[in-house]
Amino acid sequence: MNLKKNYINIWHKINPVLGFLAMFITQDIVLKYFFSRKKILNNNFSVPTNSSIILAPTHRSRWDGLVLTMAMGRRITNKDCRFMVTKSEMIGIQGWFLKRLGCFSINQLSPSLSALKYAIKLIEKGEQLVVFPEGKINKYGKKLVLKEGLYRLARLANKKTDSIFIIPIGIAYSKVSPKFRSKFCLSFGQPISMDDYLNFTIKDFNEFLNEKMLKAEKIALKNVGR
Repeated sequence: MNLKKNYINIWHKINPVLGFLAMFITQDIVLKYFFSRKKILNNNFSVPTNSSIILAPTHRSRWDGLVLTMAMGRRITNKDCRFMVTKSEMIGIQGWFLKRLGCFSINQLSPSLSALKYAIKLIEKGEQLVVFPEGKINKYGKKLVLKEGLYRLARLANKKTDSIFIIPIGIAYSKVSPKFRSKFCLSFGQPISMDDYLNFTIKDFNEFLNEKMLKAEKIALKNVGR
């Protein structure tokens, strides 16, 4: 992974007013009325206290971020989901809002040193970092080779903090392209302790993680009738 030392502008604080409005609009209005059924499967999900976590969901739709926030956002965990997104998503008006809601961008092919340091700092502080390992919306759920960034990031962060867990998550919709009054389901896989996988190669770990993500997604798909 090629590291650039160039400066990037990262918005470090979530705007409290925009955060409140975004939560109200998306959770209490949009998700409530757009989807006819919303199901979160905990599957005995639990993370040891005082641990840092990286959420690793499948990526099937632009709705994924809102669905994940419903399951693991401030109202549930008292923590915000801090999304690592691609540079293309941080352009224009959308980018303006995303920055102020705690998102930050990274160049997947050539990540900057400042972006990696910022992500590691979030993990150190116990924030909920969200990384989509597939790297893009994979609408039809084709099996992809996961991006290397998550494992590299987790290994670097592991040098700074004692306890890091990666949470594989499956997200599924009743329609391939979610439509009005369709259903969604989010299913948690069992937390993966980084301490147990530090000797894995990136390829081996990504294959293992992908298997856990797809297993969780299979459960979610069953619950939405697919």
